[in-house]
Amino acid sequence: MPPTQDCLQCGKCCEKWGWGQKGVIEDLIPWILAKRQDILEHVLIRFTNGKQCTGCTISEDDLSNIVRIDYWTDSNGRTITYCPFFWRRDDGKVYCKIHNTKPRVCIGFTPWNEGIRDYALECPACRNSSP
Repeated sequence: MPPTQDCLQCGKCCEKWGWGQKGVIEDLIPWILAKRQDILEHVLIRFTNGKQCTGCTISEDDLSNIVRIDYWTDSNGRTITYCPFFWRRDDGKVYCKIHNTKPRVCIGFTPWNEGIRDYALECPACRNSSP
């Protein structure tokens, strides 16, 4: 499969892997600066002192004390088993509600380039691959 394979927007990878991911500080910075509370409320932050909170309460000054970032959680910090920004249109195609500022883990994910393939996913863009 060529590395430039086009995504067909079926949403299968978002449904399977679009939650429970670890985050990076570089994702938080634009969300903090743009006051994207709609995103930050679904991010669990853990600090060097053992405390944790949602991303809604952090500032740029807190970034150096972060030891772990988890995507996606509810307001109590519990992992949710879906991406809160997953949106399936009436035409069946899937879109990301935060596409212009989605996390790097989502931007960089291409199932046809992954070293460990999950053929149960049945990604239509991977149609030319064999197990």
